[in-house]
Amino acid sequence: MFSKWFNGLERTRKQTFGRISSLLGTSEITNDTWDDLEAALIQADMGLETTQSVIESLKATVDKEGLTHAPELQEKLREELINRLDPAPESLIPADRPAVILLVGVNGSGKTTTAAKLGKRYSNEGLKVLLAAADTYRAAAVDQLQVWADRLNIPIISGQTGGDPGAVAFDAVEAAKARGTDLLLIDTAGRLHTRFNLMEELKKVHRVVGKALTGAPHGVWLVLDATTGQNALQQARSFNQTTRVTGVILTKLDSSARGGMAFAIQRELHVPILFAGLGEKPEDLQPFDRNEFVNGILAEH
Repeated sequence: MFSKWFNGLERTRKQTFGRISSLLGTSEITNDTWDDLEAALIQADMGLETTQSVIESLKATVDKEGLTHAPELQEKLREELINRLDPAPESLIPADRPAVILLVGVNGSGKTTTAAKLGKRYSNEGLKVLLAAADTYRAAAVDQLQVWADRLNIPIISGQTGGDPGAVAFDAVEAAKARGTDLLLIDTAGRLHTRFNLMEELKKVHRVVGKALTGAPHGVWLVLDATTGQNALQQARSFNQTTRVTGVILTKLDSSARGGMAFAIQRELHVPILFAGLGEKPEDLQPFDRNEFVNGILAEH
């Protein structure tokens, strides 16, 4: 398992966090140490606010414990980074049946593929899964999810291209109730967070699902492309304002050197990161493990 995280985080480790091991060698802790560490964390796409907060916390720890050598600081950094990520909930799927999850995010984030991978994961775990293709703006999105559904032998509810996504979501909830479904995954239309009308429509989908089933949706999972780095922060803010996000899925971590953005996203949303995309295969969508993540980006070899 560690090998999967180690390999998936190679770019982030080699291009950004890897510098930290050489910075915190055998030297004593000096002002230059702090300056170099701050620069490395910012370059790792942690963001200025998060970086400054980490540095301040580490300085307080160094003063309190009387640390003088940089290698000691490296272990404290590891602990600090782990503590800045929420542990994953014991169970990601609520007890409600059917459990209804909305997947939201911008175009190109990997949302539709993620919906299929989640469907496979939970189907393999013995849950009765239903997919809903509520991205009615992109015919390719409906077709893509249909292909996945056929391949994985998972039922799917879809509408006509250009149709009302709210209607698709409503029909999907009704079907899930009628069929005794355990988990309904609704793939909503990818939308630019700057487009007011599209974000308002997402609110409508959220409301419609709630009318079809009291308490639904039981989760709103925001799919973010890790390669976008700090640009994902504004996406996170907008989607969280539109429909309260309950969890984050980071895709394409294996293609990104910007894994540090995970800490900025955590600071911004205060919700757990649920899954991480460490490759293209369905099994490469791994439940997020904060210890494996931090060890993977800080590993020396």
